[in-house]
Amino acid sequence: MKHVARKRFGQHFLADSSIIDGIVRAIDPRPGDAMVEIGPGLAALTQPLVERLGRLSVVELDRDLASRLRAHPQLEVIESDVLRVDFNDIAERAGSKLRVVGNLPYNISTPILFHLLSFAERIVDQHFMLQKEVVDRMVARPATAAYGRLSVMLQWRYAMEDVLFVPPAAFDPPPKVDSAVVRMVPRAHPQAVDPQLLSEIVQVAFSQRRKLLRHTLGQWLQVRAVETDFDTRRRAEEVPWEAYVALANSVTAGSPP
Repeated sequence: MKHVARKRFGQHFLADSSIIDGIVRAIDPRPGDAMVEIGPGLAALTQPLVERLGRLSVVELDRDLASRLRAHPQLEVIESDVLRVDFNDIAERAGSKLRVVGNLPYNISTPILFHLLSFAERIVDQHFMLQKEVVDRMVARPATAAYGRLSVMLQWRYAMEDVLFVPPAAFDPPPKVDSAVVRMVPRAHPQAVDPQLLSEIVQVAFSQRRKLLRHTLGQWLQVRAVETDFDTRRRAEEVPWEAYVALANSVTAGSPP
C-alpha cells in the first residue's frame, strides 16, 4: 500500500534518481562506516547507502515507515523523535565515530542541527538535505543578509559547504521551496567556549540586527559589569564568529578578549 506523506511530520520524499546519485557521491559511503540516517522515509537514499555500507542505522518517527524499514535485514531501526536520540550511545555501540546523513524535516531542521551540535565530538561528518534558505544561513559570511545566529553557532563548531542544489520537482510531494545538501565537518580543534553563554550572547546580538550592538549587546555587557575591548559600534552581522567566541571567553574570564 502506498504511503501518504504526513504533513505533521513535514514529509517530502526524495524521488529523483539523478539527485539521489549526486547525494550518494557527495557522501561517499565506505564499507564499515558507522552511519546514521535521519528520516529515511521510503528508503530512496537508504537503499543505495546500505548497499555500499553493509549495515546502516536509521532514525524514523513515523511508526508505519519504521515498521516497513524493520523488514530490511541490514537496517537497525530506531523508532524515535530524533531530538530524543542519544548519538553518544549509538557511537559507543558502534565502537567508532558516526557519519550522519538525512533529508531533515524542514519544520524542525534548526532544532535538529542544534541537538546534534552537542554530539559533534562523536561525529566524523554530516550531510543533510535542508531548505536552501537554511543552508544559505549556515554557510553565510559576515556582512551579508543571511549571516546570523545559525551561522555563528554552527561555524564555530563545523567547516561547512553547500554541495548540491535540489529543486522542488525532485520530491514527492514537491515542497514550495528550493532545497540544498550541506556538508558539515566538525572542526578538529574548535575554540574552547561555553556553548550556552555563546548562544545567549549571539541571541542578544541578533535580537535587533538593524541596530548597532551598543543598543543590545552593549547593554547586556553593562548590566553584567563586563569590561571588554569588544567594539559595539558595529551591527551584529558585521562581527565574525571568532569575535563572538572571544567575547564569550572574556565574559567567562572577566578580562578583555
